[in-house]
Amino acid sequence: MTPSIPLQQTARLIAPCGMNCALCLAFQRQKKRCPGCMEEDPNKPHSCQVCIIRNCPTILNNSSHFCYECENMPCKRLKQLDKRYRMKYGMSMIENLNEIKEKGMDVFLTHQVETYTCKTCGGLMCVHRSRCLTCEP
Repeated sequence: MTPSIPLQQTARLIAPCGMNCALCLAFQRQKKRCPGCMEEDPNKPHSCQVCIIRNCPTILNNSSHFCYECENMPCKRLKQLDKRYRMKYGMSMIENLNEIKEKGMDVFLTHQVETYTCKTCGGLMCVHRSRCLTCEP
């Protein structure tokens, strides 16, 4: 049985690079919580506000607002980010983007829920900590 997609995990939480912000430590933490890459918020971490990918003119002007629509995908920055996340966290931004492009957002979000749901409490895992912050803060 496929779990239902948590309300907090909407398409709006998927960054242009393919990162699922709902799985990010900055989004899940209690203090100074980041609202996600796509939200305008002065409390968002500075690195997110000035992100080259998020602020890319091509991304801002394409219909999906994802890197997969760019003729230069993957760009140098996306390759760097993807390599770091694959090595440190076992997740690929490029694979995420390809899944969204090929199968659609609903399938991608369902797959994310299946992959990152805590088997103990049903909460979302944190990709940066490889554990559920609800069960194991």
